[in-house]
Amino acid sequence: MNTAQFDLDQYSFYQVASENEIHPGERLFIEIGDHPIVLLNIDGKLYAIGDVCTHDDGPLGDGEIDGWAIVCPRHGARFDVRTGAVLAFPAVRPVPVYPVRVMDGRIEIGILNGQTRQ
Repeated sequence: MNTAQFDLDQYSFYQVASENEIHPGERLFIEIGDHPIVLLNIDGKLYAIGDVCTHDDGPLGDGEIDGWAIVCPRHGARFDVRTGAVLAFPAVRPVPVYPVRVMDGRIEIGILNGQTRQ
């Protein structure tokens, strides 16, 4: 789970998959309301980030994973999947990250309360 950096009381959680649906090295594309998200399993740990590069709003989720970084397939911007921080230009703004937890074998992703439109 990657919930340490989040105040979980401020999030609503949505079930997105069963725990056995995403294995190490795999990714799953999800939309929760108007949030395009990519769920990544890196070495057995789950991370959820926005599937939109902050450089040009292009898709990010198909990018190469390099350690804890995801590389935008369009222009090479790099982001830390744990924090959303920019690691390389041309992006200058971080990508959104979302808390992930596993409850009763189901993977859940949290969205800040008030930020989900269905």
